[in-house]
Amino acid sequence: MSNEQKPADHGHAVGLIIFVLGLGTLLPWNFFITASQYFNERLAAPNTTSNGTSGSTSKDYNYDSWMALLSQLPLLLFTLLNSFLYQWVRERFRVAFSLVGIFLLFSLTAALVQVPMQPDAFFSITMATIWFINMFGAVLQGSLFGVVGLFPPRYSTLFMSGQGLAGIFAAVAMLSSILTKPDQSSAALGYFITPCVATLGTLLCYLLLPHLEFARFYLTRSQETSQELLSSTDKSIVNISEKELEAERTFISEPEERSSVLAVFKKIWLMALCVTCVFAVTLSVFPVITVRVRTVYRDNTVWDKVFTCVCCFIVFNVMDLVGRSTPSLLQWPSKESRLFPAAVLLRLVFIPLLMLCNIQDSNLTVFSHDSCFVIIMALFSFSNGYLASLCMAYAPQLVRSKDCETAGSLMTFFLVLGLAVGASFSFLLGKLV
Repeated sequence: MSNEQKPADHGHAVGLIIFVLGLGTLLPWNFFITASQYFNERLAAPNTTSNGTSGSTSKDYNYDSWMALLSQLPLLLFTLLNSFLYQWVRERFRVAFSLVGIFLLFSLTAALVQVPMQPDAFFSITMATIWFINMFGAVLQGSLFGVVGLFPPRYSTLFMSGQGLAGIFAAVAMLSSILTKPDQSSAALGYFITPCVATLGTLLCYLLLPHLEFARFYLTRSQETSQELLSSTDKSIVNISEKELEAERTFISEPEERSSVLAVFKKIWLMALCVTCVFAVTLSVFPVITVRVRTVYRDNTVWDKVFTCVCCFIVFNVMDLVGRSTPSLLQWPSKESRLFPAAVLLRLVFIPLLMLCNIQDSNLTVFSHDSCFVIIMALFSFSNGYLASLCMAYAPQLVRSKDCETAGSLMTFFLVLGLAVGASFSFLLGKLV
């Protein structure tokens, strides 16, 4: 089809739908991580023994560390599995099935808010829910990345922007629930109903997408283009000699040759290790350490209730989004500079800095005031978004264009690996404070 035949995205409807799809892919992770305070408080209740008496002390379940680890392991596993699933299972079924699964699991979590349970049973059900909901999320994300890749590049940016806003959306939903509901149970119920509605909205948007003319053009163009290329190739080789045909085959086959995975890794190994380090540092203290920081203004009941939501989650997600957006304006240090890996390693300083904030029942407090925590969190989250985006942008620049896809896949693997390493390391740090 010619450019004149391309339909217009009337009212930016397709752009809005793709933005919502990006938002929907990261709702599971963000809603469970933002609800850390609710889960920790429910798990803090003492277990009741078989004779009906309560234990004298509550059990330490390490919810934040287990939540982070059981979120990243299925993400790592099913991101790899999805590369095989696409050959056997249609993309439409994968996306719809994943969204329905996420909706049902969020509904279960919302229903359990009103159900009295022993902490052991509640912990087991919650961890199983987190595993399966992130399993569906991994398949959903991988499938939608393939769909969005069929559209012009700016739609990929919209999809990523939706993902970036998922954390802010979850934090604002939590803040609204706390401020509008008088008790914790009602606030938690309202909070978990929000992703149920949002997931249904995401499913409806996905089902609507193929019915829009602009989207249908790009969704079907790939198949039509392949058929047109085959047809034109058949016509062009009718009257050429064997020698010309051999030269044509050589010309066509050469650009399709790709380097091995090992060869690509040798070129991008530094960026791969950098992105692993960035996310390992982040997940080692966020949220396991950051959610334990308390305000010095404990007499202010409202601020005490919203402190973690505002100063931990909203500050993190807003500054992380700003950091991810900054490389479009400024890219420093350069990919060749030794300052780049030095800047990545310098983020290790945030681990002791955050551990020295006003953590409840800690004797290590140095930065007691709220403003100190907010400043450290802002720099911590901005550097996470900025350096991670630079890593992902620099890696494809270090290889030939035909190897960019391999480089991208490797960087995604090492990104998730960093998350898993950080989640594992958080168990140790959680014991130290």
